[in-house]
Order: sequence, then C-alpha cells, then structure tokens
Amino acid sequence: MTVIREKAQLMSASEIDRTMVRLAHEILERSDDFEKLAFIGIRRRGVPIAERLSSKIAALEKREIPVGVLDIKLYRDDLSTVDVQPVVNDTVIPFSVQGRDIILMDDVLYTGRTVRAALDALFDEGRPARVQLLVLIDRGHRELPVEARFVGRSVQTTREEIIEVKFQEIDGTEKVMLVERVPAGQTP
Repeated sequence: MTVIREKAQLMSASEIDRTMVRLAHEILERSDDFEKLAFIGIRRRGVPIAERLSSKIAALEKREIPVGVLDIKLYRDDLSTVDVQPVVNDTVIPFSVQGRDIILMDDVLYTGRTVRAALDALFDEGRPARVQLLVLIDRGHRELPVEARFVGRSVQTTREEIIEVKFQEIDGTEKVMLVERVPAGQTP
C-alpha cells in the first residue's frame, strides 16, 4: 500500500487568484478576435479555471467569453485503469466550436495524455480554427509533444511526486499542494 505525504504548499488561495488575474491579462494580450474566442475546461478541475477566467475577463473588458465543459473519460488511452465502468459526465459546449479560437484549460500538465484525449474529444465536436492550452501548473515529464501556451506556474517534480490542485467549487478548499508517494512501511 502506498501512502501520500504532503511535502509543500505551492500556492495559497490568494496566489491562485493572482495567477488567474495574470493569465486573464495574458489571454487578452494574445487574443486577436474576441468574437471567436471561447474557453473549454477539461472536466473536473479545468472547469473552474475556465469559469474564473471568463469572469475575470468580463470584469476587465466587459466581454463575455463563452465557456464549455469537456469530458474526456472515454477518450483516455488508460481507460481500463480509470475504473471498471467509468462514469461519463456529459460534455457541455453551448456554442459551436467550428471556426472558434479555443483555449483548452486544465489544472496540471504532466505527460500530455490528458491533452491528447481532450483534443480527440474536442474535434468530435467540430473543427476549431485554433486550439491553445492553458494550465495552472506545468510539472514536466512529457510523454507526448504537448506544450501549454499559457502557464500559471512551472514546477519541477520527480515522477514520485504529485501536484494536487484543490478548488473551492469542487473540494471545499483552495490551494495547490506538492505531495509524494511513500512506499508502505516507511514513515510518512
């Protein structure tokens, strides 16, 4: 049995909020056509990121950026290890992705496999003009050629370490933690 041990808090609630403000400004600076722009959060923790950034841009620019939710569970290449019978939460994209500039959002970028699955799921919905990736944390260790255009923070990790992102909307708390797996028998 593996035990998880907390190593460090990487971000507090206020640091997450400041990072969201910075990311909102970066999106505004790098976007050409706000009429074509849309955010899609990868279910679960990509969704609060997309919703928060849409709200921040609305407050800054008085522009509504539409937000969609993408469920990638059936597109994963590790489907057999996810669960015996995965629970599928519907993808909810209340706009056409055809010809849109989509910013795909997730909490942590690691191997790139989640992003690959998300692209497969997204292109089943239509053909966007452009897809960019935004992540709160980029922890390295890529297995696929995937790179985020917008990054909240880059954190060097070992393969035994895990980044845990907690959002108020899902977890009832707000923080980013670095934790590690400790083999059974070792003191956590």
